[in-house]
Amino acid sequence: MSADSDRILATAVRVLKSEAEAVDDLARRLDASFPRAVEIAASCTGKIAVAGMGKSGIICKKIAATLSSTGSPAIFLHAAEAMHGDLGLLGLHDVVLALSKSGETEEILQILNVAKRLGLPVIAMSGNPASTLARHADVNLDVSVPEEACPLGLAPTTSTTATLAMGDALAIALMERKGFRVEDFASVHPAGAIGKKLLRVEELMHRGEAIPRVFETTPMSEVIYEMSRKGLGMTTVASPDDKLLGIISDGDLRRLLEKSPAPLKLVAGDCMTRTPKSISGRELATSALARMEELKITSLVVVDAVGTILGVVHIHDLWRTQMF
Repeated sequence: MSADSDRILATAVRVLKSEAEAVDDLARRLDASFPRAVEIAASCTGKIAVAGMGKSGIICKKIAATLSSTGSPAIFLHAAEAMHGDLGLLGLHDVVLALSKSGETEEILQILNVAKRLGLPVIAMSGNPASTLARHADVNLDVSVPEEACPLGLAPTTSTTATLAMGDALAIALMERKGFRVEDFASVHPAGAIGKKLLRVEELMHRGEAIPRVFETTPMSEVIYEMSRKGLGMTTVASPDDKLLGIISDGDLRRLLEKSPAPLKLVAGDCMTRTPKSISGRELATSALARMEELKITSLVVVDAVGTILGVVHIHDLWRTQMF
C-alpha cells in the first residue's frame, strides 16, 4: 500500500472516530430535556415543522422524513423561504423543531419569534446551549460537539452527524411514546422494499373460486382434477360450512400411489392430512415464508379464528413480490 493510500485511510479513520465519539458523547449528556421534547412532540395535533438553513436544512429534511414515516406528520421548513411566504405553512396546532449549530442564525430566530407570537411550542437543537435559540425555546436539545472532523474546522461534519443522530433518537422515542405499530408502519410504506416486507398474507392469498376446495366424500378422481385445475399443488378439504378439515398435497398423492392398489376408488377423507398447517390472513408475508421454509411445504391455508377457509397462500406468491 502506498504512502498516499495510508494517509487517505488514516483520514477516513480519524473522521469516523471523531463522529462516533461525538454521538457517544451525546448519549452521555442526555438529560430531562429529552423526555420534555418527546412529550411536546407527542402532544402535537398538527404537524412538526422542522426548520433549518444550509447544511442544517439538509439534516432537517431527513429528520422530517423520519418523523413522518414513524407516525408523526412533519414538514421541512426552509428558514429563508419561510421569511418570504412559507410561514403560511405553520398552523395553530403545529410544533416547531428548529436546528442551528450556533443558535444565532438570523432566519431561525425570526421563525422563533413568529412561533412565539402564534403560541407554538418550539423544540431547539442547538450546538450552543447559551444561544438565543436555546434560551428562548421551550426545550433545547444540546447537540454541541468539541470540533468538526474537517481539518479546517469549517465544513459541518461532526456537528451535522450529531444533529442527525439526535433527530433519529427523537423520532424513535416519539414513535414508541405514541405506540406506533408495525401495522401503522406498513400503512405509510405501501411501496418499495419496506412496503413489500410488510405485506400481509391476506393481500397475497388466492381467494374465492381460486381456492382449491373438495369435501371428505369427493372421489379422488375429482380431487386430482381440482388440484390440477387450481394449480397450487394441493387442495383444501372442507366441511359443509367451509371449515378446514384437512389438505391433500402433491406429496400425499405420490405416497397414495405408492401404497394403494386402487387409489381412484378412495375419497378425499381417506387420503387427506388431518392436521393441516394454517395461518392468519393478518400475519406478515415474511412470517408465512419463514413457516413454509421451516416446515418444508409450499402452501399454507389461510383461516379465520374459527377455522373457516379464507384463502391459500403459495410460496411462489411470496417470491413474486421480490420482497426478500
